[in-house]
Amino acid sequence: MNERDSEEVAALLRARGYAFVDSEAEADIVLLNTCSVRDQAEQKAIGKAGRLARRKRKEPNFILGIMGCMAQNRGGAILDSLPDLDLLIGTQKFHRVPEHLDAMIQTMRGQGPRPSTIIDLEEEAGSQNTINSHDIDEDPKVSAFVSIMQGCNMKCAYCIVPKTRGEERARPIEDVVKEVRQLAESGTREVTLLGQIVNQYGIREFPFVDGKSPFVQLLESVHEVEGIERIRFTSPHPVGFKQDLIDCYGRLPKLCEYVHFPLQSGSDPILKAMRRPYSVAKFRSIVEKLRAVRPDMYFSTDVIVGFPGETEDDFEATKSTFQELAFDMAFIFKYSPRPGTTAEALGDPVPKATKEARNQILLDCLSAQSLKRNQALVGTVQEVLVEEPARRGENLFTGRTRGFRRVVFPGSRRLIGQLVPVTINEATASTLFGELVLGGLDNPSALHLVGSEKT
Repeated sequence: MNERDSEEVAALLRARGYAFVDSEAEADIVLLNTCSVRDQAEQKAIGKAGRLARRKRKEPNFILGIMGCMAQNRGGAILDSLPDLDLLIGTQKFHRVPEHLDAMIQTMRGQGPRPSTIIDLEEEAGSQNTINSHDIDEDPKVSAFVSIMQGCNMKCAYCIVPKTRGEERARPIEDVVKEVRQLAESGTREVTLLGQIVNQYGIREFPFVDGKSPFVQLLESVHEVEGIERIRFTSPHPVGFKQDLIDCYGRLPKLCEYVHFPLQSGSDPILKAMRRPYSVAKFRSIVEKLRAVRPDMYFSTDVIVGFPGETEDDFEATKSTFQELAFDMAFIFKYSPRPGTTAEALGDPVPKATKEARNQILLDCLSAQSLKRNQALVGTVQEVLVEEPARRGENLFTGRTRGFRRVVFPGSRRLIGQLVPVTINEATASTLFGELVLGGLDNPSALHLVGSEKT
């Protein structure tokens, strides 16, 4: 989501005539878009801003700004430690950045006094509709993020997002489809729909139609866009994963068989303490229903270790569930208290060493699970959307399978943006390696997809 917001600001600035440079040292303006989900992210941002502020003292016309969740969370208090900031922009004001910069630069050029810090953190009605620009003229993207909503109405005990992003606000279906259509016309082949609780999209704003939620209606509409070959979304919540959404995986071919599905804990008492309104059994039943529709489904998840009150038995329950459900990918976090959350009053009683040990145990489980799943793909042919040259290796390119597995293979630039068949020859826990199938997808005998009876 932060990546998408940053891209929005970049597109608006380029359209206003600003140019981007390759090196931070060459920039006249540096804007840091920040995250507040974990304290570590805020501390990194503060450290980075502090280093840039030292440069600013030597170069008075250098402009430094902080945007996003940390700005929203800490507000003007940031200036106590970073008094040299020029801009402080909240999560509902990204679209105001160009006008603020223009005003500041005009003042500086007029030889007048340097303006005081611009602070713009207020809520703005309709701000969810402003994250809709893409820098497609300069850098067409094979895969693109599309923001469909802002905010969150959930009250998870550990989460600061409702404070930094506000209440849920959805964009109209027709506006999202228009954006996706423009992306497809520019060469985008895959879109990922973004929302804090993405499957709660429009639940209080738009009507159900024929028993289908607004989110399912949106998926159907995006599915009809010519040129889009793959659809993903992130992140859903178990409370919004109803049967109408599960059924989409059996009837919408463009919807990839991959779900990022946050578990957070495998212990019912901890889930209750986290204010996550589902049980492990409910979570498991959704996974089972999805696998019944798509046996080859891939799952990634989020897990927090060391939440206040997490005992060894609670962690063992999480480990057991994590292994039972065989997640292919995961983001595993060590709990850190966030100001303004209901869990803040609980402190941070689980020792740091205990959290680090539990974190490593799950990482080891994940590595084994991911390696096993990847090794099962050796010898198969996978459909890969070619994205870009690989970071290492001459004439090597990289792309993703429908199950979001990264594949590296020899190729050429003309393949970027195409769906190609790749025979998988080797596998690590994180990456598949293969070779292009001669004849491509036009040769049915060359293709064997896992989970398919056709060869």
